[in-house]
Amino acid sequence: MSFDGAALGLSAWGHNRSDEPWAVLIALHGMNDYAAAFYLAGPWFAERGVAIYAYDQRGFGRSPLRGVWGGRNLMTEDLRAAIALARRDHPDALIGVLGESMGAAAAIAAIDADAPLDADRVILSAPAVWGWSALPDAYALTLWLGAHTFPSRPVTAPRNVTRRIVSTDNEEALRRAGRDPHMIWATRIDAVYGLVGLMESAAQGASNLHGDVLYLYGAHDQIIPREAALTAARRLPATARTAYYADGYHWLLRDLQAEVVYADILAFLRDPDAPLPSDAPPLVGAAQANR
Repeated sequence: MSFDGAALGLSAWGHNRSDEPWAVLIALHGMNDYAAAFYLAGPWFAERGVAIYAYDQRGFGRSPLRGVWGGRNLMTEDLRAAIALARRDHPDALIGVLGESMGAAAAIAAIDADAPLDADRVILSAPAVWGWSALPDAYALTLWLGAHTFPSRPVTAPRNVTRRIVSTDNEEALRRAGRDPHMIWATRIDAVYGLVGLMESAAQGASNLHGDVLYLYGAHDQIIPREAALTAARRLPATARTAYYADGYHWLLRDLQAEVVYADILAFLRDPDAPLPSDAPPLVGAAQANR
């Protein structure tokens, strides 16, 4: 149950071990996805003493009003409630937030709110930061008109576009997602409109990410444009860290090299100032050099 009694879908790994986890990650999935996005990461981290609690955000997966955009305020309050529950149930554990794509944007937007998140670490995997300021004017106008005239109309990307866009090099993960009945493949226009607004909040809110923050991005990300990722990364405070994976795609946590990313996240959880095991370079310099 969330703060208002809503029954959100939940998947958890490592919470029922005989030994108490030394760290807990609250995991937030991407757009049209749900908690199963962490089906590979969950067992890996559980074996290393880190519990993952992943919930289906409002309007996604097994949560109420599937397909209907919940909005930034509800996303923020749900995240705060999840962190509070983790603090209550694991009082001695380090508490982190792990957001993927839209989930990372939701985490940034929550941090940008008036009250800071009660989290010890924040990990942002391929954060969705492609907001209004990065969209072509014609696209933005069309989206605004659609959201305000026929908001519930579902839209799907043309097949010739979807065939060119690859979320990951892990074909098994792609097939699994394609067969999963909890995934959403036709998105309401008002949900797209809401997502773009959330991404804009995240892009602008990157400057507020003080503390122990790790921002991850892959060179083969075909979902979030490189320039948008770079623009947000340049806004990060000096305290934040970034990593650029030459072999990474948008689904960094499901890629064939996912364990490389997992090891970096684990090292960051243990010591946010320690070198990353992958030696992945910082995003801004590396991404600019490899254009």
